[in-house]
Amino acid sequence: MNPTDDNSLLNLRDVRRRFDRAATGFDTVDFVHSTTREGLLTRLAPMLIDARTIVDLGCATGAASRGLSRQFRRAHIVSIDLSHQMLRQAQRRRSFFGRRSMLQANATALPLAGQSVDVVFANLLLPWIGDPATLFTEVARVLRNEGLFVFSALGPDSLSQLRQAWKGDGAHVNRFLDMHDIGDAAVSSGLRNPVLDVDRLRVSYEKPQALFDDLTAMGGRNSLRNRSRSLLGRGRFEAMTAALAERGTLALDLELIYGHCWGSGMRPDDGEVRIDAVQIGHRGR
Repeated sequence: MNPTDDNSLLNLRDVRRRFDRAATGFDTVDFVHSTTREGLLTRLAPMLIDARTIVDLGCATGAASRGLSRQFRRAHIVSIDLSHQMLRQAQRRRSFFGRRSMLQANATALPLAGQSVDVVFANLLLPWIGDPATLFTEVARVLRNEGLFVFSALGPDSLSQLRQAWKGDGAHVNRFLDMHDIGDAAVSSGLRNPVLDVDRLRVSYEKPQALFDDLTAMGGRNSLRNRSRSLLGRGRFEAMTAALAERGTLALDLELIYGHCWGSGMRPDDGEVRIDAVQIGHRGR
């Protein structure tokens, strides 16, 4: 699928390019991803599931894949990301003793057979999906009956200080779904029994520039389709940073949503050609 042909709020070509550029330094600024990753792994630990094939969807540099390999030692881990450079970093960090494969693919159009996956793990992938319903539908298709989808997302209260600082001046900050909309999307796609909970995280910066440096380093700059294509004037940017800094130390609030739901064994549409995840070979160095 051409990244710019859908009706999503995000331009996937821009998303892929930004994460390609961020890949080499991503692990130095992934503190939010690390928080939610550990939260998901902790929530996954007590669940009784015989996982032979696990997909780490939106794997970035593969930190979650490594954690999943340790937690499910007999499982084959398929690390999937839109960014080729992120996958290169994940490959460099891969243990030679783990059962892992790398696959570059769009999360909403996975080249995997229906009902071929036992667990789909998606850490902070949802904020980068323009139409979450398409992701849930695809996850429902590849999950076996009683397979598990475990994910994290950002809620609508996230980055509210940054959004307010722009004062309605164009499209600069993504809008995030609340957990009720996420649950509805999961059920509508054919997934069952969604369970969601919310946590809060506050990130503080001494200067606004440090915030923007981190956003750039983690690939989190503006990829909205309807963002302004003209150069941002110095006056507009300075007004925004002044609004951010007017209270002294800059604090950004993040609403962290954790969720899991179960597969119902949905079958792929007729005519689709897909491959079984376990047939994917190891990517060469």
